[in-house]
Amino acid sequence: MSTLSVAARGPRRRASWTKSALGKAAGGVFLAASLLPATAAPQTTKIESVIVMVDHAKVVRLPEKAQTVIVGNPAIADVAVQKNGVMVVTGKSFGVTNLIALDAGGALLAESLVRVSADSDSVLTVQRGLERESYSCTPVCQPSAQLGDAQKYFGDVGSQATTRSSNALGAIKR
Repeated sequence: MSTLSVAARGPRRRASWTKSALGKAAGGVFLAASLLPATAAPQTTKIESVIVMVDHAKVVRLPEKAQTVIVGNPAIADVAVQKNGVMVVTGKSFGVTNLIALDAGGALLAESLVRVSADSDSVLTVQRGLERESYSCTPVCQPSAQLGDAQKYFGDVGSQATTRSSNALGAIKR
């Protein structure tokens, strides 16, 4: 039985899925985010980018016969392989990393850059000297911890969010 694996550089994690569970994928064709087939571009061509925002996800189609998907830096983006030859790319933190799709023999099928940026449309940033605070304004502004915020502000807002989630989960278990 063949498996499809998602590997991350370093000891962080490695997961595998059976090829039959993924179903057939369109050969080298990708949804909204176009992971570029490796044979389609000469070395001088710029590699296509998947653009996703922090804490958002994007659906990307895997190339036919893909057996392994590698994320260069899983602290920046993570992938979850789904059925029917698609994977979900989730932005974890700001930055750029890469995705590589390999076949069963280890041959490169496709490669793409993943660019993770902030969702600046609804975020208001308040800068006080070196201290930064972020607020989500959809439409009323509320505290929203973002990467790069002052440590105390980030910790306070994060702690409140964690406590609220724990309380909600505790209520569900009763």
